[in-house]
Order: sequence, then structure tokens, then C-alpha cells
Amino acid sequence: MKLYKSISSIALAAGLVTSISTSAFAAETIKVGILHSLSGTMAISETTLKDTMLMLIEDQNKKGGVLGKQLEAVVVDPASNWPLFAEKARGLIEKDGVDAIFGSWTSVSRKSVLPVIEELNSVFFYPVQYEGEESSKNVFYTGAAPNQQAIPAVDYLMNDLGIERWVLAGTDYVYPRTTNKILKAYLKSKGVSDSDIMVNYTPFGHSDWQTIVSDVKSFGSAGKKTAVVSTINGDANVPFYKELGNQGVSSSDIPVVAFSVGEEELSGLDADPLVGHLAAWNYFMSVDEDVNQEFIAKWKAFIKDDNRVTNDPMEAHYIGFNMWIKAVEKAGTTEANAVQDAIIGVTTPNLSGGVSAMMPNHHITKPVLIGEIQSDGQFETVWSTSGLVAGDAWSDFLPGSKDLVADWRGPLSCGNYNVVTAKCSGQNF
Repeated sequence: MKLYKSISSIALAAGLVTSISTSAFAAETIKVGILHSLSGTMAISETTLKDTMLMLIEDQNKKGGVLGKQLEAVVVDPASNWPLFAEKARGLIEKDGVDAIFGSWTSVSRKSVLPVIEELNSVFFYPVQYEGEESSKNVFYTGAAPNQQAIPAVDYLMNDLGIERWVLAGTDYVYPRTTNKILKAYLKSKGVSDSDIMVNYTPFGHSDWQTIVSDVKSFGSAGKKTAVVSTINGDANVPFYKELGNQGVSSSDIPVVAFSVGEEELSGLDADPLVGHLAAWNYFMSVDEDVNQEFIAKWKAFIKDDNRVTNDPMEAHYIGFNMWIKAVEKAGTTEANAVQDAIIGVTTPNLSGGVSAMMPNHHITKPVLIGEIQSDGQFETVWSTSGLVAGDAWSDFLPGSKDLVADWRGPLSCGNYNVVTAKCSGQNF
């Protein structure tokens, strides 16, 4: 018995030493979680965002870190597996002890993470355009809401290009379906009939586009100017654009405006058949501003490849990360509640020459740009808003949403306050 107690005591003491050492190490750094797919169908888009975060963290550490501590990146790979995003997020918070998480691309992955982030009261920065219809106390939406991308893109097509028939083509998950629901309601409010709207969904990684592109050509042959509004995500874009070229669908015949195709995706394509097609974003690499040129130079030096490009979600991480740093410094702590309060109203330069602000609904202000694909895989801006647009969490064109507002300040502190009933329906939905 004495021997057992001695062994137990030694083991306990060793465990305490290990615990103390781990705690001491944790106290020396501030951990930042990076939750991006490095494999699977979304790796084509998300791997670059992981590298962007590593660059931003390295750069901040050269400046002295934050609150006198260095930042430590904790990278995990949810592998384009939506339930795995939740598991990996929980591990980042409970096991690794991160103070904030930057990650996800698809809305289905964000929605997988959302209940975990809320349960554990962490801080999550989401850098990609999405469908709206959400505002969480724990999430900061640095990508575009529909009123910062989808609605302006349709306005441009309708008013500047005279589009009358609409193909809403998307990947089959929540972002395209909800965005297209909003767009269909918006188009109908503008007098477009159901017969002039074609909707099509395909699974992630879809590769056989021959029939679908043929159907689009047939739909566009009715004597009315037709366009494709694309919410196709991930590597399915590669065969989609190739098939457009194979079937001779040029931008002058049926222009495509994409919400998920940027410079990174184009870098893997022969851009010549795509010249003239469009994308709607809040940033393009071709933006001629000093702050953008500095960012591009820093990125190419970090990644050690002069051929690598930048894109909109990278800028969203740039904005979100700098806002988090400012909020932590303002609060004097990385504690979630303090950061959530401190970040509202924080401003930071974007890469388009303006200054973006975090609004009370946890969305930011951004310019909206329409870009035309060039033969070198870059975009030439053909239209932009005159100023910055504040992201709207709830659509004005859906009956269940038009009366909702999100405001996480003070006594209201609600993600879906109904201005008609004067009631908050809950944290976000």
C-alpha cells in the first residue's frame, strides 16, 4: 500500500509539474485558431486563407504581438467535412485554448461551427460572402452580406447591361439557396416574371456540366438578354468555366457574374475563354492603392512565389484580424465578452483605399466592385459603389426578415429584434 501511495504521489506530482508548465506556456502566448479546409473540395479556396492568417500573425508578432505577448497560430484541417468543422472548433477552444478563431468558407461549415462558438462563448471571424439571415453575438461577418454583393450585382446587370432573363446557378447548400431566394424575390419586385428565371443546383465537386450549359444556352435563346448569376463554390468552378468555353458561351452572349470566383480560382484556369465574364466582390488584386500594393508585396514575400495572387476573402481576414487586434488592445484582454463589446465601432483601413468599420450588427462597411475577367486572370473594375455599404444581416426582400434588425450594443443586445413586435426572438435565428 505504501509503495502504491508513493507511486501515486510521484505521478500526481509529475502531473502537476506538467500542468504548471503547460499553463505557464499558455500564459506566454495568445493562441489564434485557424479553421480552414486544407484538403477536399474547398481546399482550392481555403488553403490560401490559412496562409494569409499565418502571414498576418507573423507580421503582428514582428510588431510586438498584442498586450505584450506573442501570437501563436493553431492550425487544424476540417477537410471540407462540415460536421468536422464543429469538432475541430470545439478542440481549438477546449483543448488548445485559443482566444479567437478565423475560418470557414461555406455557410454550411459556418453553421456547423455556430452552436459550438455560442455554447463556449468564443469569438469567430468569418471572411466570405454569405446569404445573411443571421447575426450572432459570437460571430463577426467580414465577408459580404447580400446587399454588399448579390443585390448590387443584379442591379448592374439589369441597369447597365439590360439583362431580362436570369439563370441562378449554385452549389446545393444553404448559401446559394438562400441567396437565390432573396434574388428571386428581388427580381420579382422589379417586375421579372417566373418564366424569365431559371434556377439550377449541383452538388459540391460537380464535374459534368455539358447538359447544364446546354440548358443555359437554350434558355438564353428566347430573344431576351440573359445572364448567369453564379453561386457555384469550390473546385466545381473549374469544369463549369471550361464547359462554357467548350460550348462557345461568351460574355457577349450570356455574361456570367460570379460571387465565389476570384483571382485564386482563375489562377488554375485558361482565362482566355472567360474574358469579359464578371465577378462581384469588395476587393480585387488590381485595385490601384498604395495599401494594396504593400499587402501584395508582403504576401508574395511571405509565400515566396511572385506568381501567387490575392483575393477578396484574404482582404476580409486582413480587416477582421486588424479589428480583433484593435479590440483586444481597447479591451485590455482577449476575454470574449470584453472583445465583443470593444469591437463595435472599431475601424481599420481596407485594401481598396477606404476605412471599414464594425457595425452593431457584427457586419462591416465595404465598397462593392464589379470586375471583368482579363486574359491574365485579373479583374478590371467596371463598376463600383460611390462609397462604403454597411452589411445588412436581414434581407429587406424576405417576409420573415424585413422587420428584423440586429444590434449587439447595450440593453438591446439582440441579433433579430423585430421592430413591429418589439421583441427579440433569440440569439440569432
